[in-house]
Amino acid sequence: MGTGVSLLACENEGCPSRPRLGDLPEDCVALVLSYLDPPEICKLAKLNRAFRGASRADLVWEPKLPSNYCLVIEKVFKDFPKNLCKKEIYARLCQPNPFDGGTKKAWLDKRTGGVCLSISSKGLAITGIDDRRYWTYIPTEESRFNTVAYVQQIWWLEVDGEVDFPFPAGTYSIFFRLQLGRASKRLGRRICNPEHVHGWDIKPVRFQLWTSDGQHATSQCFLDEPGRWIQYHAADFVVDNSNAPTKIKFSMTQIDCTHTKGGLCVDSVLIYPREFRERLKHF
Repeated sequence: MGTGVSLLACENEGCPSRPRLGDLPEDCVALVLSYLDPPEICKLAKLNRAFRGASRADLVWEPKLPSNYCLVIEKVFKDFPKNLCKKEIYARLCQPNPFDGGTKKAWLDKRTGGVCLSISSKGLAITGIDDRRYWTYIPTEESRFNTVAYVQQIWWLEVDGEVDFPFPAGTYSIFFRLQLGRASKRLGRRICNPEHVHGWDIKPVRFQLWTSDGQHATSQCFLDEPGRWIQYHAADFVVDNSNAPTKIKFSMTQIDCTHTKGGLCVDSVLIYPREFRERLKHF
């Protein structure tokens, strides 16, 4: 009771109120925010005016950008605004940005700022792709590129690709996004037709990777689990120099002509920082 009366008296006499979060200097708030992940920064920006202002500071967002983000911008964009603050640059790079005629997309992971790439089926060299007896392109909403390559039946499978990109230093994993069976919708429900799926359990497919600095890796696996998209891990590679593009060549083959195989959808090839591997097994 006495405490309440004294507080009321203090307020009536114009005593200074307790410091609040909104009273913190923006530069101090910005320094704290610079140690947080982007999603946390965006949440705290909603607290008050001081946090909102501090969340726009360049010193908060510059550490989130790749060390060579200027090279990434130069590679991906033909025209990029020059008057953007670092937060706006980060937001622009987090979008899936198409380049190379729309056959590739690059973006930053919103949480970590890691550089990610996707190469569409139309950006790959697929043996026999122009022969409609074997291959066809199928429109679908299940692809970032709205189209996948589908092989009904073939003796010789060979899918090659390459990319020349200024990856930041680090270790990266490359995946082939594949599905056994052709998906469609019926009465609003997704169904997958396994009619032409055959031959993938007889011999494994072989993945290979080469880099411009002499790295080479190979792996193989059987394609399984019809009816859903799977990221098949092909190989890892290491980037040491962020100041120069790294050229990567990769392939997927199953060239044993003793049997046919078919019913395979090829969506894209994905390149992610290696630490993403666990969350990319199924997508």
